[in-house]
Amino acid sequence: MSDTSTRARRPFARGLPLAAPLRLGRPSDTWFKPALSVVVASAVPHLALLATGRLDLVMYTMAGSLCALYGHALPYARRARTVAGVVLSMSAGLATALVTASLTHSTAVLVAVGALLAAAQKVLCDATRIGPPGHVILTFVSSAALFAPQRLGQVPAHLALTLAAGAVAWLVCVGPALIRREGPERRAVARALEAAADCAADPGPRTRNGAAAAVHAAWQCLLVSGRPTPVRRSLERLVAHAEETLAVPPPDPDRLRARAALVRARGPVPEPPPGPGTADALYGIDAERAALRASGGRRAARRTLVRSLGPGSHLLPVAARTLIGCALAGYLCAALGVGRPYWAIVTAASLYQANVTLTWNRALQRTLGNLLGVLVFAAVLPLSRTGPLALVLCCLFFSFAAEALITRNYWLGSVAVTPMALLVLEFGGSHPAGELIGDRVLDTVLGALAGFLAATLVTNRRAAGRVERALEATARARTEAETAYAAPSAELDRARRALTASLVELREAGDTAAGEWWQRALPEQELLAAEQAGHRTLAATAQRLGPAARAPE
Repeated sequence: MSDTSTRARRPFARGLPLAAPLRLGRPSDTWFKPALSVVVASAVPHLALLATGRLDLVMYTMAGSLCALYGHALPYARRARTVAGVVLSMSAGLATALVTASLTHSTAVLVAVGALLAAAQKVLCDATRIGPPGHVILTFVSSAALFAPQRLGQVPAHLALTLAAGAVAWLVCVGPALIRREGPERRAVARALEAAADCAADPGPRTRNGAAAAVHAAWQCLLVSGRPTPVRRSLERLVAHAEETLAVPPPDPDRLRARAALVRARGPVPEPPPGPGTADALYGIDAERAALRASGGRRAARRTLVRSLGPGSHLLPVAARTLIGCALAGYLCAALGVGRPYWAIVTAASLYQANVTLTWNRALQRTLGNLLGVLVFAAVLPLSRTGPLALVLCCLFFSFAAEALITRNYWLGSVAVTPMALLVLEFGGSHPAGELIGDRVLDTVLGALAGFLAATLVTNRRAAGRVERALEATARARTEAETAYAAPSAELDRARRALTASLVELREAGDTAAGEWWQRALPEQELLAAEQAGHRTLAATAQRLGPAARAPE
């Protein structure tokens, strides 16, 4: 960039928040879906093993059951492929861990493999944008398996249990399609309408960026949802309507919220008022959907994924942090004589977010949640030891509680995750409560310290480069949108969606770089100007007025 301010250095460390990361937020509007899914997906194999007297195998079936946590924001066509991919990825990580555990008992080797797996899982989940819970569940399973007693001949049978439980999880995740086929699309469109209403009620950079991101997410959801049904056609018209309201705010935002409520409900999808660009938007999304389904579109998607994993990727510094932090945490705990250093590996792996500031927030949340969680474990342990069925029910309860609470704040969910993880050990036999609690507290503290230390020492100077590339991409997308005004409607709509995507990426890149240490000062004025110009272009094309009608810059 030509702006000399980008060469200025930020100070090494700014003030880190203490209270803000611990504040409770509103629960997700779909918190009950992963919560119920994981309970059902876990109950089937748990009860089957209880009936056969083999609860010692729960760790392997649980690996497959936890796959039911993924994909709940995706339309069912895409969800089926995504959850299947998660099951295979989970099985691959578990297979690597089990084979390693059967071949060596060297703690140094096991910690190294655990750190490598954690880094690979982190990069893969970030590159594919798999979403919550991301890599943490994969790392939890593979790290635990590394330190479980294992013989090579047992590996195929244990993997078969994981795949069987994963198949149950897949059925649980895609089964609701038989009841409400367009449910995920309806929720995505409702969020877009609500965000557009918020923007209309309180115009500003924050609400405008949020509305653009919600509209973009709704279009992406509809693009991959499958063949256009009458309901999806109505949803597409509503997204086009929400997009138009960003250009011309309606006098009554509550009407948008009322439409959003009807979209979420089980009744018919409301029809929006006719808009001048609605037909063109539908024609454009049909053309884009056809392009995505073509072999060229699939190849382009694969190339984009490969580039995101390449040598210049902004994900590599985070992968390096994960690798170094997990290895440091594991070796530190092993040196102190902790019997289960995988807890420290998982703690460190769970911290790594997009930047140092967010990583600090997660370290604070994880530490507090785990420390409170061991107290809950100590209270519930006598009840869980009254019988095998009580142990199964306790695990199912905490599985539900974790997903019910974690969307309000990560630390609150960790209060339920910690006793569940500790109770899993009870399936293989009772352990001294004091030893379990002491090890977990020590692993949590050491894992959080080692993980955050790695985040501060491994710099991510590529964050500023990502901002520069995002600025250039936004400028190109804006020029293409202006040029495409005189082009056929399908081309214009593709250009508009590309501009919206570039604005979403620009905001994400800016937010990520703003929370990094050892970073060049951001060109904040340039970022703001690019966002404002991009939104003006979107508004002009939405009104079919063309670039000449834009406000002067």
